[in-house]
Amino acid sequence: MSEATLGNVPFRVDNCSIERTLAILGEKWTFLVLREAFSGVRRFADMQAATGAPRQVLSARLARLVEEGLLRKVPYREPGQRQRDEYRLTEMGRDLYPVMVALMHWGDRYRSGPGGPPVLLTHRGCGALVEQHFRCAEGHEVAGPREVTPLPGPGARNTAPAVATARATPDTAGDRPRGDGSSAAGPATPRAGAAGAPPRGGDTP
Repeated sequence: MSEATLGNVPFRVDNCSIERTLAILGEKWTFLVLREAFSGVRRFADMQAATGAPRQVLSARLARLVEEGLLRKVPYREPGQRQRDEYRLTEMGRDLYPVMVALMHWGDRYRSGPGGPPVLLTHRGCGALVEQHFRCAEGHEVAGPREVTPLPGPGARNTAPAVATARATPDTAGDRPRGDGSSAAGPATPRAGAAGAPPRGGDTP
């Protein structure tokens, strides 16, 4: 997530993991290539036939996935032909499987035709349908985003530290003691809409 809350201070990071992931995966052909890789398709011609991707597009997507470490090349040679490469998932690539299944289940729910889902995933061990569950580290099932609190992680970099500091620290410039031990005029009242000012009723989300 790109924004968390520390107390009542918004904390927006400039190194969002979602944004970094989308920089690699964020378009259709990449996901279709991964779909086929998870289905056991490894060879260029088979991937092109399954995805319908133009040759140059598919070549570029495969090269990028290899460069990023999601796929690896494995050479093979058919009898009487030159050596070619297969594309196999790495551990990093296999870790995307829950993401692919989540996309599939969302599409089954909201975009499938009147006949229902086109593909059913079953557990090879027992034959039951595969389901996804969202749980915390203590084992509690989490129903959705309203039950989640984002917090700054150890690698978070705030995009606006000055604004966050202004919001977190009250303006006490007017409270500095004078030479006679008394205080100057009380704290300055923040202007409406200024950094650090409490939101007006109409500004509350």
